[in-house]
Amino acid sequence: MRFGKGTHDGPRNSPVTHFIGQLYLKVAGWTTEGELPPSTKGVLIASPHTSGWDLPYMVAVSWVYGLDLNWLGKHTLFEGYRGPFMRWLGGIAVDRRSRHGVVGSLVKRFAETDRMYLAIAPAGTRSRAKQWRSGFYHIAEGAQVPIICGFLDFGRKVGGVGPAIVPTGDVKADMDRIRAFYKDITGLRTGCSTEIRLREESDAAEPEAAEPRQASAVAAAQ
Repeated sequence: MRFGKGTHDGPRNSPVTHFIGQLYLKVAGWTTEGELPPSTKGVLIASPHTSGWDLPYMVAVSWVYGLDLNWLGKHTLFEGYRGPFMRWLGGIAVDRRSRHGVVGSLVKRFAETDRMYLAIAPAGTRSRAKQWRSGFYHIAEGAQVPIICGFLDFGRKVGGVGPAIVPTGDVKADMDRIRAFYKDITGLRTGCSTEIRLREESDAAEPEAAEPRQASAVAAAQ
């Protein structure tokens, strides 16, 4: 049975959660926009990320699409009684105090499953940060899956997906495409938006001031 917005080849959720997602967005006055790519796997950018409300809206939008979405979250979200519920929602806990191996473990996870969509908020925080974290890019590149531009536009009350970008290794060129898509999309708290730029772009522009690439290669996605 196929249900949800359009058709896609990713992991499917249930008709019940699909209905709940539709109801949630309808009551909130939101609509969806865009189609998922014909891919069984992908890294979905969750942006902008400026508020705690981003999570329920992101989950509701994924349910409308009929997508069983995994997402990365700070380990404290999974502590105590919230843990089982967050995992049921598709959450994967990331301990920011120990980032080493996060990229490699998620690349391995992609390799070991037939279908997986993983949402990552590159801003890494609901507050304004200096720049995006590059984990999402390295995971998609290592797993050889597309980067999908997911969005929540609180200005228009529209959530959905934009273009799918296959990482080329030319970080700046790939990021230019991503920046072009997000330039007119606004989060709930506009003053908390993080600049869409990766440290690798600055390193390429000023090689004499660049830090070791291995530091960014293992950066946590959340």
